[in-house]
Amino acid sequence: MSNPEEQLEALKDIRNMMERSSRFLSLNGLSGIFVGLIALAGAIVAYVYIESKEGNLPYFEYAKNENGEMNLSFLAFFLIDALSVLFLSLLVATWLTLRKARRQGEKVWTASGRRLMWNMAIPLVTGGIFCISMVANGYTGMVAPATLVFYGLALIHASKYTFEHVKFLGLTQISLGLLAGIFLNHGLLFWALGFGVAHILYGIIAYFTFEKR
Repeated sequence: MSNPEEQLEALKDIRNMMERSSRFLSLNGLSGIFVGLIALAGAIVAYVYIESKEGNLPYFEYAKNENGEMNLSFLAFFLIDALSVLFLSLLVATWLTLRKARRQGEKVWTASGRRLMWNMAIPLVTGGIFCISMVANGYTGMVAPATLVFYGLALIHASKYTFEHVKFLGLTQISLGLLAGIFLNHGLLFWALGFGVAHILYGIIAYFTFEKR
């Protein structure tokens, strides 16, 4: 292997092998686009539901009835809406990831894939329990900011085991979550920007920058 070009090519192959063994590279840019579209659809449904109510209250104020008690129908609607978005997002993202891995001849359930899952799961599960406790104690308006912040933390943790640019999506989510906590009346808008628009932009950039190339 005296040719410098051959040596350089061999080093690139070794680097690619090391990267694939330590990082999960089957994430699909298209999944970001579709997840964003699903989240926007869920936000629009929630907005239409809020607009159908009488009065001009912030969206989270409808979580309580006139007696100050929990409005179970309101909470049930938002729970169903959120779970539907989550289920469809996971379904689409999983299918697209498996399809990409199959095309590349790679496995999904590898050591790097398991590390990615655990590093995302811990902040997400913690955030989910925290949000449930806030709803139970009447702090419904803080759920949207909290979901964005904890999801952003999960992405930053996961970025160590996948593409580095996932970290920037995580920082965007945290920033939007903090803004949602300041401008509390517009939490639903920031939620749509974070889970919807940010995912779509990330997916487009990832697809045309990395996958198309």
